[in-house]
Amino acid sequence: MIVIVAEKPSVGRDIARVLGCRQNGEGCIVGEQYTVTWAVGHLVTLCEPDEIDEKYKKWRAADLPILPEVIPTKVISKTKKQFTVIKKLINDAATERVICATDAGREGELIFHYIYDQAKCKKPVDRLWISSMTDEAIREGFEQIKSDTEYEGLRKSAVCRSEADWLVGMNASRAFTLRYNALLSIGRVQTPTLNILVKRRREIEDFKPVEYYTVTADFGDYTGQWFDEKAADDKTAHRISTKEKAEELAAKVKGKPAKVRSVTSEEKKELPPQLYDLTSLQRDANRTLGFTADKTLKIAQALYEKWKLLTYPRTDSRYLPMDMIPKLYQTLKALPEPYRSLEAGMQRKEDGKLYISKRIFDNSKVSDHHALLPTPKTADLDKLPSDERSLYDMVVRRMLAAFYPAHEYDALKVITDCEGEAFRSSGRSVR
Repeated sequence: MIVIVAEKPSVGRDIARVLGCRQNGEGCIVGEQYTVTWAVGHLVTLCEPDEIDEKYKKWRAADLPILPEVIPTKVISKTKKQFTVIKKLINDAATERVICATDAGREGELIFHYIYDQAKCKKPVDRLWISSMTDEAIREGFEQIKSDTEYEGLRKSAVCRSEADWLVGMNASRAFTLRYNALLSIGRVQTPTLNILVKRRREIEDFKPVEYYTVTADFGDYTGQWFDEKAADDKTAHRISTKEKAEELAAKVKGKPAKVRSVTSEEKKELPPQLYDLTSLQRDANRTLGFTADKTLKIAQALYEKWKLLTYPRTDSRYLPMDMIPKLYQTLKALPEPYRSLEAGMQRKEDGKLYISKRIFDNSKVSDHHALLPTPKTADLDKLPSDERSLYDMVVRRMLAAFYPAHEYDALKVITDCEGEAFRSSGRSVR
């Protein structure tokens, strides 16, 4: 028997269905060759300082820093039942080997190996590494399964991150609490992030608005904004300090003839956008859809797990590995009808193949996961909830746009003189 440990029940059920496991057990699904179980998130965590040594129950500056040689782990009481299920399965005499099927990333590695180590399991481990939850992706993942030794560096990185959080959090929280006589929570990530928020908040509160006026002239076919050619700062050269001066300037040029002094044109190119990672998707979803970062993540996670329409969303890469090229063509063929017309704008060679650019395909810039993409599963858009459909639409359009040719245009600047005053106009002419 081979035991597969997934991270979530929903993922475990998908894997079980693909492998033909149909018999429901306690916290698992059993088949002829495989038994699939799941971690329900974190089942094991690092011990508290006082669980390592009772002397740490009392917070004293003399005991700092707390630097144990080894930080032991413990089973989380709320999910102890599921841990017991997994421990029994992976240590069973009938179990030949274990497959780690937690999320393909650093955190997934940590979840599995804390469980594996806490259960004192010695069975050999393989790693299922998939970025999409379609049936095809799961089958391909099992065909390409590797030994977990190939992910040892990632696992050590996960443990390092976890223990660094513990060391900073436990020591700094106690140190600051004792120093300021107030319960303060300090964290490796949360505290610098809080500092950024506080600085930005102070900038907003300290901002002093400056009132100014501008004068815009209508020259018939175009408009121009007055600017002071002698101003040291070109960005503020159009600002007029008082309403009286602005009205005086407007009256001076009103109805008077004007002459174009100069016209300059500069060829410019705007490259297509890169593919989405989670952060850039969250930013754009907030700007265009009004979603919070947390809402965007939850919807993307649902599109990944429930609907099988997006690849793994928790990615920090905006690039694809070269071996994704065939999968990309499959994805394009599977796109629903509304997006077919948009494919015509994608830049292709004479043989119909896409241009392979380092802005999209770069193995050196893909670590745990590649950029966020739709999966090669045709979406039934009518069945998708409104929010899921909107976010899916963003990812599809971004994938298509990434392969569009660069936007080329001429940036135009016109200086117009009127009664000794200069007016500036800018625009673009698409080639």
